[in-house]
Amino acid sequence: AAHGARKMVDYGRFLALLASALLVGFVSVILSLVWVFHYREGLSWDGGLGEFNWHPVLIITGFVFIQGIAIIVYRLPWTWKCSKLLMKFIHAGLNTVAMILAIVSMVAVFDYHNAKNIPNMYSLHSWIGLAAVIFYSLQLFLGFAIFLLPFAPVYLRAVLMPIHIYSGLTIFATVIATALMGITEKLIFSLRNPAYSASPPEATLVNCLGLLLVVFGSLILWMASRPHWKRPLEEHTKVLRPIGETPEGTEVESTMTNSSNADKSDLRINTEAARKQNLKFDEAGQRSTM
Repeated sequence: AAHGARKMVDYGRFLALLASALLVGFVSVILSLVWVFHYREGLSWDGGLGEFNWHPVLIITGFVFIQGIAIIVYRLPWTWKCSKLLMKFIHAGLNTVAMILAIVSMVAVFDYHNAKNIPNMYSLHSWIGLAAVIFYSLQLFLGFAIFLLPFAPVYLRAVLMPIHIYSGLTIFATVIATALMGITEKLIFSLRNPAYSASPPEATLVNCLGLLLVVFGSLILWMASRPHWKRPLEEHTKVLRPIGETPEGTEVESTMTNSSNADKSDLRINTEAARKQNLKFDEAGQRSTM
């Protein structure tokens, strides 16, 4: 009973964090829209300032908010009964949407700069931002190739999973840092009269938006790094699988035990080795942190 109560408290905590993250993320998106519609020139696609404004709105919506949700999607306890494959598709799908929005937002800036004869890629914001987009697309491509498509051997997945997790969290944190640099730069450039230093209402609003982005990032990283909120291992799900889809972590076992000419004792030794191997793989991060 005590264990059950502890689980409920833990679940309650998780839900509170999730609700906070969703709220903070949602408010961030709203504030970015208030910023561009109330204080700037709204949204358009004509080479003017309204085109530039797609940049903050789409970055905050896609690259921050949607990417954050994609990171914690495996951790939602009510999805633990869903197939891992379905969850992988959702994880990959959300990240793909975030990627598309990030690319559109980049196109908006380059297009605006070129229309106005402003030089591209001179600021630290632009360097780190472009690096984040490049690494994110690489992460997405490798994620598809290794974890979603059924071709990669299980030991390769086991070796690459901790790297995939680390890279994902690092890119996410970097995107938030880059967004903070971007909004600071934008305020310094565009607040002339009154200046940024005079703290006009726009400055206060956008500084608060920056704070919310940090809070959102912190909540997502906390949820993603708690080991007890990991999706449980799939051990007894062989029966439920469609043919040809093996649960991760049992693949080694099935390949090792299927050698038809092995006699019984060989088989036992093999299975034992496979089980030890499997434990090693699990340690190595076969259970994704995300």
